Amino acid sequence: MTELLIEYVQVGAELGRTWGPLIVLVLMAVESSFIPFPSEVVMIPAGFMAARGEFVPADPTGGLLVAILAGILGSLIGAFVNYGLSLRLGRPFLYRYGKYFFLPAPALERAEELFRRHGEITTFVCRLIPAVRQLISIPAGLSRMNFGRFAFFTGLGAGIWVVILSLIGFSLGKGTREMSYEELVHAGEALIGDNLVWIFLGLAIIIAAYIWLHRRIMHGRRID
Repeated sequence: MTELLIEYVQVGAELGRTWGPLIVLVLMAVESSFIPFPSEVVMIPAGFMAARGEFVPADPTGGLLVAILAGILGSLIGAFVNYGLSLRLGRPFLYRYGKYFFLPAPALERAEELFRRHGEITTFVCRLIPAVRQLISIPAGLSRMNFGRFAFFTGLGAGIWVVILSLIGFSLGKGTREMSYEELVHAGEALIGDNLVWIFLGLAIIIAAYIWLHRRIMHGRRID
């Protein structure tokens, strides 16, 4: 999938100086919806282009911030599409016809099982897990999760992932000038693999902090 997409997305990357933020927003919305699409081929090059002054705006720091904001907003839009469709169409429709829209029943069952076991926090955690990242919005919609909480957890998880990918691309852009689009994506993926332990350690700390804070708040409410 990644190899196939690299060839086509590279054409869009050449328009980054003019339409960069819009391209990132649209592609990340696609990635975050029910269409399987690796975000690495979008956000790593966006960070790379920002570092080289080839994004909008041309200022590297400003370009990086715009790329990150566009990526997060696109991720939210795609997640909202999944949430809204699930809420409106319902479980029977999705399990019957989902296979025609890249939503096979086993994948839906897996996402629902994760949501049942771990609750609303999965809408945050699963945004950092490939193959489940797009699907976790569906059980949230089916269960009628509070939309404000859904938006918050989704934005937080997607934001962390977008920042990680953008910074990887930005770092590669600062460190080298001669790198093809394909080499860039694969170098970024290699960096993610090499630092996966630290990424998940940071994620675990965030989750632990949330659980601790949530329990303190709930405990305080019971006392009152």
